[in-house]
Amino acid sequence: MTAARRQWKLRRALLIVQKYGGTSVGTIERIRAVARRCLATQRQGHDVVVIVSAMSGETNRLLGLAKQISELPDERELDVIAATGEQVSVGLMALAIQAEGGRAVSLLGHQVRILTDSAFARARIKDIDGRAIAEALDDGKIAVIAGFQGVDAQGNITTLGRGGSDTSGVAVAAALKADVCEIYTDVDGVYTADPNLVPNARKVNRISFEEMLELASLGAKVLQIRSVEFGMKFSVPIHVRSSFNDNEGTWVVPEEKAMESVLVSGVTATKDEAKITMHGISDQAGIQAMVFRPLASAGIVVDVIVQAYVEGGRTNLTFTLPSADLARARDLLVKQCGHLCSADNIKAETNLSKVSVVGVGMRSHAGVALKMFEILARENIAVQLISTSEIKISCVIDAKYAELAVRTLHDGFELGKPV
Repeated sequence: MTAARRQWKLRRALLIVQKYGGTSVGTIERIRAVARRCLATQRQGHDVVVIVSAMSGETNRLLGLAKQISELPDERELDVIAATGEQVSVGLMALAIQAEGGRAVSLLGHQVRILTDSAFARARIKDIDGRAIAEALDDGKIAVIAGFQGVDAQGNITTLGRGGSDTSGVAVAAALKADVCEIYTDVDGVYTADPNLVPNARKVNRISFEEMLELASLGAKVLQIRSVEFGMKFSVPIHVRSSFNDNEGTWVVPEEKAMESVLVSGVTATKDEAKITMHGISDQAGIQAMVFRPLASAGIVVDVIVQAYVEGGRTNLTFTLPSADLARARDLLVKQCGHLCSADNIKAETNLSKVSVVGVGMRSHAGVALKMFEILARENIAVQLISTSEIKISCVIDAKYAELAVRTLHDGFELGKPV
């Protein structure tokens, strides 16, 4: 460690990782604004590592070019193409910091060596070598790192999937043992519901990793789910805040005692849900594995699962899945599970939504489910399926009632009131 770096540590400099999304770097002026923010943080005496996404709309443009060449493009080549969006962003950001009088160096996924598996377009991070970043910081530079991208063991460029820059940011923060990972976006924190649906939705000051994980998995778009998993696993505090103001955002942190007093922290709804019911299949042991094995092999994620015994050793098996996977899933079941159930008895339904309430306070408070059902009943919203966890209750309903359900549940649990 250099003498200068030791002096910074003696002054309790923080190691801060800042991640900026596509809207935050969508124009040259916004890139300049981000550069000034990064420099302001460094000039407070902190070490700064910046993760940037591609400029807003750029990834879609690049993938659109590929689709013009091939209807089913090879995913390895798609990753090569998509990763260039972040390459442009880091170069521009480093130049902007330099133009503002700072020192910066851009680093791509293979230069940092963000090692991933070889699942192109949806790669998972296996390891991060932080030496190149440490060298940049020791030299007094801001390290500007391309989000969303990595490299596999064979040297192929990989990408982490939509929202992958969030994961890059928190994973880099974990690898460096950073004091905080700041996620800058176009909203100023995590809200009790989507403010576009609920005008009186309230910004949450602090939320637990578990609650954020549930909200992310249930349709909240603020953080990518894998970034929350990294934060929880490695205890990286995440600060979600706006890149357009200096307001305090929402801190995602380990569960605190005070959080238990809040019955429900948020309400959310997923769209484009579908449902499949296999009628009258045998109630024999292992039947569920036979049904879900071909779906899992095809990468189709199922969610709410309900099995109901009918009669004569027969049962109805119902599960939900994304609407986009419905046709493929039904086709697989007809082809590979025809010995269990005829095609006529495999029924599909679309235009569904899953509305959920989330809160760690559910662990220590009874009656949350009853209150949720009563609120939905007052609006004549029929519940088709129910799924629960320690801190979540989800109901599958007709999609046309999703927004009404979110608003009435938000009001019913008084989430708009100041805490």
